[in-house]
This record gives sequence, structure tokens and C-alpha cells, in this order.
Amino acid sequence: MGKQILLINDLPGYGKVALAAMLPILSQMGHHVFNLPTALVSNTLDYGKFDILETTDYLSNTIRVWDELGFSFDAVSTGFIVSERQAQLVADYCQACKEKGTVVFVDPIMGDEGKLYNGITEKTVGHMRKLIAASDYMVPNYTEAVYLAGEEYRPQGVSKEQAKVLVEKLRSQGAGSVVITSAKVEGQDTVIVCERNSDTLDFLPFEMLPVRFPGTGDIFSALFMGRILSGVSLVESTQCAMDITKKLIELSRHLPDKYKGIPIEGFLEVLKF
Repeated sequence: MGKQILLINDLPGYGKVALAAMLPILSQMGHHVFNLPTALVSNTLDYGKFDILETTDYLSNTIRVWDELGFSFDAVSTGFIVSERQAQLVADYCQACKEKGTVVFVDPIMGDEGKLYNGITEKTVGHMRKLIAASDYMVPNYTEAVYLAGEEYRPQGVSKEQAKVLVEKLRSQGAGSVVITSAKVEGQDTVIVCERNSDTLDFLPFEMLPVRFPGTGDIFSALFMGRILSGVSLVESTQCAMDITKKLIELSRHLPDKYKGIPIEGFLEVLKF
């Protein structure tokens, strides 16, 4: 039976990222999906030019209305956060939901390949740390993980011991289960997985495909969350999300404008993997 999921993320006008990528995936997986946009974004940031309309007042008013109406969710997922005020609002709301039994997923969308995305500043890192304390599941990529942990970015990758230190630093900020994507561990492209309250790390290797689409992190997060909420184990949910994301990239690699992201609706059958 599907869960009631609230996605708190940005809404692009042009491009399949964030809410535009996650909504169709989770709906196809049988969940009931609702959304609270943190910003309206003209297009994916890869184009270099973009406009962002922050929706913090709307977000604040909507949360108040929903509280008055008694709306509740089985899970809340956070993505792109625009400002310090918004980060505090979302963190407070997630904490309040968590106290009522809601499962909280945090995808701290900030950067990749050792750099912050266009429009993302060092202040955003501090904002994201506020959300970690409320998370049951945290899904950063390696770049985001090192920024949040205050660790050095190592382009050559990390050892298993360095990976463990990284996870421990994230946990010290309140994170529950931790999944770090796009990492390189002892020379192998790897997703690092660590269950809440466990000292054991699982290292899931993958093949890096020679093509880049924006939104693949959002796709991974949606697939991962959908599986977790269906009762699948942490490692199995992670591996399944990896496999399907790879398949979607392979199916889309011929598209001329990669900046649009992957046209999810054309490949929904793949989600039954």
C-alpha cells in the first residue's frame, strides 16, 4: 500500500530535475505524492543563465494552513533549500513531523565534482546542516558530504577508513542512516551505505557512464525513498536505485540536449524493475 509523501524541493519551469523528476517516479511506484516548492526555477542551472523565485513566504503560510487542516504525511523529503530562513522553517517542520512518526529524508542538494552548483554559496552549507539533525535518511553525494562534514575533498578518492570518518562526522551532526553517492573508494566508483546505529559500512561499486544529466541525484533519491517506504532494506533499496538510475541514463544518452535532464515519463516502465 502506497505511503503519503511530501516532497519539499524546487520546481523547474524547463527541465526534468527536482520535483519534475521525483513526482512521476514516486507516483508510478504507487505512492501518494504531495509537494511544497522551495523555489520556482526558470530552468536547470547547467544552462548558466537562470532565474529563481524564492517561495519562503508561501512555504510558511502553507505549513500554517496544513497544520490548521490537520494534514499529515508518512514521509517528508527535502531537497534544494534557498535561504537561512527557509532552512530553519523546513528544519522545524521536519522535526515536528518526525515527532509524530513521519520518516524524514534529506538530500542536501548543493554541488558535485568538488564544487558547489551555480547559485549555491558557502552559507547554503550551513543551512543544510540544520536539516541533518532531523533526518532519518541522508543522501548526499561525496562532494556534499565533505562540505557538510568539513572534510577535505579528495579527487583521487578515499580509503575505507577515511569513508568511515566521513560518515561518523555526518552522524555527529544528527544524521540517521547515511548513503553517500558518487564516491570513489580505493580507486572504485562506489556508493557508501551505513545503517543507523551500525558501525558497519557497505560499499556498493558501480560503473561511471561517460555522460552527464542534471537530475540523476533526484531520480536516485526518489527511487531509494520509494523502495525504503515499501519495506525494502537499506542496501537493497540503494542497489535498486543505482541500477534503475543507470538504466535511465543509458536509455537517454542519445538525447541532444542533456541539460534538460532525463524525460522520466517516457521510461516509467523501467521503474517496475
